[in-house]
Amino acid sequence: MPAQIEQVLAATWVPEVTRRLLPVPDPWMSVIVPAFNEERAIGQTVRTLDEWLRERPGTHEIIVVDNASTDGTAAILEGLGHIESLRVLTNDANLGKGYSLRRGMLEATGRLRLHCDADCATSLPSLDDMVEAVQEVDVVVGSRLGPGATVLRKQPLRRRIVGRSFQQLCRLLLSEPTKDLYCGFKLWRSDAAAQTFSRIRVEGWVFDAEALAMARSLGYSIREMGIHWADREGSRLSMARVLGPVVVELVGARRHVRRQTRGRDVRAAAEPETASRGL
Repeated sequence: MPAQIEQVLAATWVPEVTRRLLPVPDPWMSVIVPAFNEERAIGQTVRTLDEWLRERPGTHEIIVVDNASTDGTAAILEGLGHIESLRVLTNDANLGKGYSLRRGMLEATGRLRLHCDADCATSLPSLDDMVEAVQEVDVVVGSRLGPGATVLRKQPLRRRIVGRSFQQLCRLLLSEPTKDLYCGFKLWRSDAAAQTFSRIRVEGWVFDAEALAMARSLGYSIREMGIHWADREGSRLSMARVLGPVVVELVGARRHVRRQTRGRDVRAAAEPETASRGL
């Protein structure tokens, strides 16, 4: 896999976003971690990410977007200040996971941009395969449902049934074929990330569905592949409580995607100006 990464570093690339705080020069990968009250997981995740990335050639950056956490998340991140690649962006108020990830994606400058939830460290064994796959597509979606997926700790059966039924509803509403919309481990090429996240508007946790539907409608190619995963114990989400508002949000997202992409193929238009697929 180092050869694949060397190809990434050799590819011609111009950053779409130049707004940076203490920039890391020309990173080959940016990892964006949205976080809200993640004191139990964030420290180990950041350390594991940095260790994995330092074993690969080229510079990298880890961007944690703290969504106004009220626990010890901020203090833990401050204690990780010795990690040179770490950048912390703090929202003034809780503005939603979708807002946080969008902010991080558009602040990032990496040629590849990884959406990595605060408990994603168990999925790093799958990242080399995702880097290889992104040579051929614009977005690689880590999946707990795809062929070859290894789920080390599964959610209770009832919750899995509810979750998959909800994903089916989201897929139907947005005409998006991706089976595992909400797995927090997705690898984006920089151009696909910039064009997509500059257009989406859902700020809550269902932003993934809008982002993938937007990217596909803009002409970007998406591949879903099975990954290593371990579901965290417990959940702060009550599906019964959020179902109504979420459906309304998704219907609005469908209209927004159609307005944004009607008659456009951004990927095809950009093809002559971008580097070859040899990432």
